[in-house]
Amino acid sequence: MKVVNSLKTLKTRDRNNRLIRRKGRVYIINKTKKRCKVRQG
Repeated sequence: MKVVNSLKTLKTRDRNNRLIRRKGRVYIINKTKKRCKVRQG
């Protein structure tokens, strides 16, 4: 999982990316491509 400052460009990288908020952190998770996981902050 990568940690990045901004999720704006990574959100549009794939159609299946979903923006999820858990415990005060923002994640982008892709069910079809398991490698595409990003966390903000």
